[in-house]
Amino acid sequence: MEANASYLESVSKQFLYYKTLGEKAIHQLEPEQLFTAANEDSNSIATIIKHLAGNMLSRWTDFLTTDGEKEWRNRDVEFENDLKTKEAVLELWEKGWNCLFNTLNSLQPQNLSTIVYIRNEGHSVIEAINRQLAHYPYHIGQIVFYAKQIKKENWYSLSISKNNSQNYNNEKFAGDKEMKNFTDDELKRLQ
Repeated sequence: MEANASYLESVSKQFLYYKTLGEKAIHQLEPEQLFTAANEDSNSIATIIKHLAGNMLSRWTDFLTTDGEKEWRNRDVEFENDLKTKEAVLELWEKGWNCLFNTLNSLQPQNLSTIVYIRNEGHSVIEAINRQLAHYPYHIGQIVFYAKQIKKENWYSLSISKNNSQNYNNEKFAGDKEMKNFTDDELKRLQ
């Protein structure tokens, strides 16, 4: 059971890390920049957030008892940009993440082998969590990349900044070896 509890703690920290990365990128932009799309086939950051929230609400609502693709979800509408303000975007962002974290925090180690369904495909809870832990960072990466392109200058780096890898490694190796989640230091650095 200890490994299962450790897994739940680890994935919770990783989801929080990616949420924080997205927020740090979003907050570097002017409100209107959230609605910028490179072309008709590209999504704005606001649209990506709308999709993420729609996915989170569908997947994490009644997670253990109903299919993760809810009948009320209209995925295609998630890609129609009808959000008009930064406040509306951030409200939807928080709604999705709150749903995820409330569900994740309610899971018990013994739930991890339970079978849940996404579009009638069975997954262990671990597999379902891992599926989302791959999906959401994919979109967070899009948000960060796009935000950096839109911002163009005065970008606050969200990772090890250029030409600073050696300093970063020297700092890491100067300390003693210890067991901890990589996000512990990264979340502090992003604050």
